[in-house]
Amino acid sequence: RLDTLMTYAPADMLDYVKVAALKMFGGAIAIMGLIAAADFLYQRSEFLKKQRMSRQEIKDEHKQTDGDPQVKARIQRIRMERARGRMMAAVPEATLVIANPTHFAVALKYEHQEMNAPVCVAKGVDEVALRIRSVAEENGVPVVENPPLARALHASVELEQEITPEHYQAVAEVIGYVMGLRK
Repeated sequence: RLDTLMTYAPADMLDYVKVAALKMFGGAIAIMGLIAAADFLYQRSEFLKKQRMSRQEIKDEHKQTDGDPQVKARIQRIRMERARGRMMAAVPEATLVIANPTHFAVALKYEHQEMNAPVCVAKGVDEVALRIRSVAEENGVPVVENPPLARALHASVELEQEITPEHYQAVAEVIGYVMGLRK
């Protein structure tokens, strides 16, 4: 190409050099653009990899936001013990305890003039049920064994809540029986 360039007139030679320079710069800019795009994608992927958290970092973050699971479990255990203590303190005030021989116990309080329906003041299973029974017996609260009713009440009634309407008849019969024993 240089030999043909010598045959050009000086004005034509300038045009040829201008076009060649533009092609060269255009090609260089295109190559630099491709390199820049590839570098951008590489840098972005490396940045995202560095931003990912390891398993230990995830665990540590959960501990910071949610609290240490061991501490949470300890707090929950203390709350349960306190609630159980308050529940046991309410057993002496109960009207009666409906129990299964060993597995379920539900302590109900009913004051005819003040309440619409009996209220569950304590309930428990296994060891808690045995403790409810013993506290009731120590305080002269009648314990009536009625396994189906004890199970049903335990499943359907929450603490400090009135019994459900489907149990009114059965509980009324038991309360009537207890009132008859007291006379």
